[in-house]
Amino acid sequence: MAEKETPPIILQFAPLNSSVDEGFWHSFSSLKLDKLGIDDSPISITGFSGPCSHPQVSNHLTLLSESLPLDEESLIGSTSHGNRNKCPVPGILYNTNTVESFNKLDKQSLLKAEAKKIWEDIQSGKALEDSSVLSRFLVISFADLKKWSFRYWFAFPALVLDPPVSLIELKPASEYFSSEEAESVSAACNDWRDSDLTTDVPFFLVSVSSDSKASIRHLKDWEACQGDHQKLLFGFYDPCHLPSNPGWPLRNYLALIRSRWNLETVWFFCYRESRGFADLNLSLVGQASVTLSSGESAETVPNSVGWELNKGKRVPRSISLANSMDPTRLAVSAVDLNLKLMRWRALPSLNLNVLSSVKCLLLGAGTLGCQVARTLMGWGIRNITFVDYGKVAMSNPVRQSLYTFEDCVGRGEFKAVAAVKSLKQIFPAMETSGVVMAIPMPGHPISSQEEDSVLGDCKRLSDLIESHDAVFLLTDTRESRWLPSLLCANANKIAINAALGFDSYMVMRHGAGPTSLSDDMQNLDINKTNTQRLGCYFCNDVVAPQDSMTDRTLDQQCTVTRPGLAPIAGALAVELLVGVLQHPLGINAKGDNSSLSNTGNNDDSPLGILPHQIRGSVSQFSQITLLGQASNSCTACSETVISEYRKRGNSFILEAINHPTYLEDLTGLTELKKAANSFNLDWEDDDTDDDDVAVDL
Repeated sequence: MAEKETPPIILQFAPLNSSVDEGFWHSFSSLKLDKLGIDDSPISITGFSGPCSHPQVSNHLTLLSESLPLDEESLIGSTSHGNRNKCPVPGILYNTNTVESFNKLDKQSLLKAEAKKIWEDIQSGKALEDSSVLSRFLVISFADLKKWSFRYWFAFPALVLDPPVSLIELKPASEYFSSEEAESVSAACNDWRDSDLTTDVPFFLVSVSSDSKASIRHLKDWEACQGDHQKLLFGFYDPCHLPSNPGWPLRNYLALIRSRWNLETVWFFCYRESRGFADLNLSLVGQASVTLSSGESAETVPNSVGWELNKGKRVPRSISLANSMDPTRLAVSAVDLNLKLMRWRALPSLNLNVLSSVKCLLLGAGTLGCQVARTLMGWGIRNITFVDYGKVAMSNPVRQSLYTFEDCVGRGEFKAVAAVKSLKQIFPAMETSGVVMAIPMPGHPISSQEEDSVLGDCKRLSDLIESHDAVFLLTDTRESRWLPSLLCANANKIAINAALGFDSYMVMRHGAGPTSLSDDMQNLDINKTNTQRLGCYFCNDVVAPQDSMTDRTLDQQCTVTRPGLAPIAGALAVELLVGVLQHPLGINAKGDNSSLSNTGNNDDSPLGILPHQIRGSVSQFSQITLLGQASNSCTACSETVISEYRKRGNSFILEAINHPTYLEDLTGLTELKKAANSFNLDWEDDDTDDDDVAVDL
């Protein structure tokens, strides 16, 4: 009876596994938030692989932070060459914007598309020049950047040969080669791996001559190897450690061999290492039968397989980084999320770097100061300095959002100190400091014994303003805003003023310093701004700042306002600053008046109009924008005052503090009042109430 023919053994390939470093997801999150936005176009990435280097553990294809593209325009994946442990493999990432889109992806079509690229590279000969394309891979993903969780699925496309490849024999390489051949093959492999030019070339030819000398050559040198060897093997970096199965990369390698050279019997060499050197006991040599299909053509792309299994199931993997991240780093990413999402659709031109780098000085840490600080944080501003001389009182915490009951127990904590502590508790990455200091004020004379202390405070305040980019005037009295206004005009710093009445508020930005004195203005074409310099808080006054604290009743001493005012005014003050920072002319931007123009600076500012003053009343639920030019007689920002300050320095400040009429005499307000009094003016009786918005605290 005739023996039955033994059926061929189908060659089984060990699947390739993926590994994603956390750094990849961190880098991808930044790329998505900062550059890609809602763009879900495929991204070229680079995976890294290498030969198995442990007898019990297979190597994985790994994604690292450097796997992502370096060039934001072309989004071409970065490639690292010359690293023996990081052989680059081209891949593509399809990231979706919603989990629903992720679930709806046509995975089979995506796999076929990548398999087609591999087949075309085989037919065109590109795979001979760059053999890494045989291991091309793809990843689909969805990134929930709010929760720092990621869902992803790898595919390693493999061409399915028909009929399938049959295994003739498979043995350790040490049993296939003679001792002399094994020694020569090991030396040749080590040389190949030690060379920066070839260490990351994963597919190669191994030829052994009749005198047992081995050499390794590129695939493109196939023709040159013919007739010059006793043994010719197709070698590749095998990531698999199994003793009876070659790794996944052999599948497409055999497709190349069958299609390119029409070989029916192939000897292959699964190169594996131990401690960085060739290990022929771990490496395998096999012989396979690759039967040619009569109907195969270059135009017909073979079927493909390759979606990675997750614990034996065809489901995606997921990872959450929230629990493993440093809480401070997690907070930094989370608090910036809203700002970065603004750039996706609503405000693509928003410059976040300007906001994150600006240094803000808050003069006053009371009701307004607390509101301004919180809103600044929301805009991504990280550097805030408080200046305040008061302590937290029992009445403060319910109105001043940075303080708690513990801050006012006993004698109370200094507000400047407590505010810093509060910001750090809210967001540990804040760079904030507090300065306990009283601001010298005109109309509050000092003795000779106090002069050194007061001048020291003046110097300290001047240094603080010089070292910051923007200054908020949020103090309780009008006269306490005079010196900061002068110093800001002198240093050409952005100054934002906010003040409250009982049911009204005023928010304004000061203009730049006097044109003829400002170094910054020297380089600015004033004709382009088509405007005069904007006024400061004191430009409309016809009297110098006076003592507003003496002989006042309790309700006049305290800040008696409707509780809703401070959040409104504080928010508007910060919005004004952000508008200035985003405007191309910065501090020199003209003032828009919504009552005169419906468009304003919309063409220049991405945030809309940029007014000079905003005045509102909650009793009328109304708000208007006003425009006021700088006054040549201003006691704070006029060229006369700034020149005198630069000329006389401390003596000028002392005279302004001690002599109530000095500033009026200097600026010509005294003469102006005398001239006005010399006229007999007839006033018409007017029963209407023309009271302006109360702005003093």
